[in-house]
Amino acid sequence: MNVPDPTATDAGRPARPLTVRHHIGGEWTEPLGGGTYPDHDPWTGSVMATVAAGDAEDARRAVDAAQAAFAGWADALPAERQRVLLRAGDLLDRRREEVIGLLTRETGCGRHYATVQLDFSVSLLRQAAGLPYTAVGQVLPSDIPGTRALAVRQPVGVVAAIAPWNASLVLSGRSIVGPIALGNTVVLKPSEESPLTGGTLWAEIFAEAGLPPGVLNVITHAPGDAGAVADALISHPAVRRINFTGSTPTGRRLAETAGRHLKRIVLQLSGQNPLLVLADADLAYAVDAAVYGAFVHQGQVCMCARRIYVERPIAQEFTRLFTEKAAALPVGDPHDPRTVVGPVINKWALSLLDRRVEEAVSMGARLLTGGTAEPPCYPPTVLTDVPEGAELAFDETFGPVVILETVDDADHAVERANASRYGLTAGVLTGGAHRGLDIARRLEAGIVHVNDQPVNDEPNMPFGGVKESGWGRFGTGFAAEEFTELRWITLRGEPRDFAF
Repeated sequence: MNVPDPTATDAGRPARPLTVRHHIGGEWTEPLGGGTYPDHDPWTGSVMATVAAGDAEDARRAVDAAQAAFAGWADALPAERQRVLLRAGDLLDRRREEVIGLLTRETGCGRHYATVQLDFSVSLLRQAAGLPYTAVGQVLPSDIPGTRALAVRQPVGVVAAIAPWNASLVLSGRSIVGPIALGNTVVLKPSEESPLTGGTLWAEIFAEAGLPPGVLNVITHAPGDAGAVADALISHPAVRRINFTGSTPTGRRLAETAGRHLKRIVLQLSGQNPLLVLADADLAYAVDAAVYGAFVHQGQVCMCARRIYVERPIAQEFTRLFTEKAAALPVGDPHDPRTVVGPVINKWALSLLDRRVEEAVSMGARLLTGGTAEPPCYPPTVLTDVPEGAELAFDETFGPVVILETVDDADHAVERANASRYGLTAGVLTGGAHRGLDIARRLEAGIVHVNDQPVNDEPNMPFGGVKESGWGRFGTGFAAEEFTELRWITLRGEPRDFAF
């Protein structure tokens, strides 16, 4: 098991690294190759865990275990599945302080965002406890005399779940909970940056809740080995569905692999999310909403506002207030409850932020605040006049960097927002609710929030994007559409006449 070290200090930081192993067929196991890698605390740089470095053969072993467990779990009574999910919700809630501490140490998020993840995940488990009773079918009318036709939903089999690090508890949770509730078995591959909070923590919770062995399997891998492990999962004949949350380039490659094997995949990918601030918006509220939407979890949320379009009549004052508030956000130790912007996940992420901001400035962008790395942090950074050819302008930049742009009117704002090849989420701030709803309909995004910033999610909502932000939808209210097979079954109570 991967429990906190009993020699932990008063600050909650273990004196020795934790140990993270695979969880396959209900057992904690070492990788077949025997390798490990260090999982680093992004704030201190210290090793917080020693992690199993699995490979393709470990992935195939996990799928075999999931396949062996499938028939029994698919046939389990709805009440049995429900009891496991409710117990898991209670267990996770009871470990609240421990889990919040682990999230902070492993992914650098502050207490606020760690608490958001914990609350969401507990709610996810409790809402999903109703799913075993919702995968219902229907009786269909038939024109063939004596035929009774049924449309029946059944579990698909083994689901491969590939989750990222940035909201490790939530995004791994939503990748596995719906499929499990519907009678499937799962192999979870968490990010190498969050193998504990995005992986084996879920295995611990579910095992203690009474989930049968093999229903949830977790395999971890070292940096650089994700592709081989993912390919092994997708190509295994027993895997019938895949879900992935992460970058568009990786999602495209996985979709191509899944396509070769004729397997369905749910993709939630990158976002270059717009926030429209119209002239009739409440200015103080708009500033508060925009700062939160741009800089929560140091901008490392797929839903964060990356581009803010402000109507000209309020643009100057909004820019002044927004920049002042962004510049004043506390930066530093994520363990300090006063900190808003903590460390970015790793040195590579920090260097990418540096490079993209420097490129934009060299091409003529104006830097309003921030722009200089403070390792391991990057300060809240606001730019304007960013040329369209700069990477910041057209690609997702995962960090506390946002672009401000003045627009002539709402139509111009919609045009600029829709110019992106991405379409995950968007926000519209306006004094007119009906006007906001009209604009929401025109925005090319899978999710639009009127009079709120883009960072929003609830377990039962249809979460997903359009264009290069992916396809399919997460959410307990829509899980049956993604993770069950709809089958047509007919029944005859009397012989049928045949022509020959």
